[in-house]
Amino acid sequence: MNREMLMLVDAISREKTVERDVVLGAVEAALASATKKLQGGEVDIRVAVDRDTGEYETFRRWLVVPDSAGLQNPDAEELLSDAQDRIPDIEEGDYIEEAIDSLTIGRIGAQAAKQVILQKIRDAEREQLLNDFLSRGEKIFVGTVKRLDKGDIIVESGRVEGRFKRSEMIPKENLRTGDRVRAFILGVDPTQRGAQIMLSRSAPGFMIELFAHEVPEIEQGLLEIKSCARDAGSRA
Repeated sequence: MNREMLMLVDAISREKTVERDVVLGAVEAALASATKKLQGGEVDIRVAVDRDTGEYETFRRWLVVPDSAGLQNPDAEELLSDAQDRIPDIEEGDYIEEAIDSLTIGRIGAQAAKQVILQKIRDAEREQLLNDFLSRGEKIFVGTVKRLDKGDIIVESGRVEGRFKRSEMIPKENLRTGDRVRAFILGVDPTQRGAQIMLSRSAPGFMIELFAHEVPEIEQGLLEIKSCARDAGSRA
């Protein structure tokens, strides 16, 4: 990597409106993924790109695990007692790293690198949209049923997606693609791929929030009707 690559990173960052560091992280992930394939096995690879010069280093690393746990992945783990023979003050959860030869960008294959980088950027964009939505503090999610995903219903609101399981539907409810729905926001499940906002239409909080939203509007409507009636009476 060189200055030209850094210029390309900056261009992608501006075009996608994604932090520069996220794009560089995607480049690191692409290099690490390609290196891991060449190394074989379940090795753990870390690539560190200098944010100023574009130069990068590659490391193979092993996670230090307690002796009692044993080695679940010998390619990427080392027992604490063995690690301490080499590094006396090392602790459980630390990493042992060994510098290895770095791949050049050209050896990865432009298409493979591009796919990894763009996926990383899409993940970052999705996370930013999610954070922006949650920062509004809303408790009711209003959107349109978009699709089914392994039995879960995916609801789209703008560029943000939420999901709820069939167990969270109103009994005997049959939602279809394109239906407009409202649902209670239970929270966020970061282990879910794609839509991470978990929704419910059967939780007690759903009815509470609906009343909280609807009652002020009803009261306002009644006030407007009363006002019109008074005006009509005064004109008569």
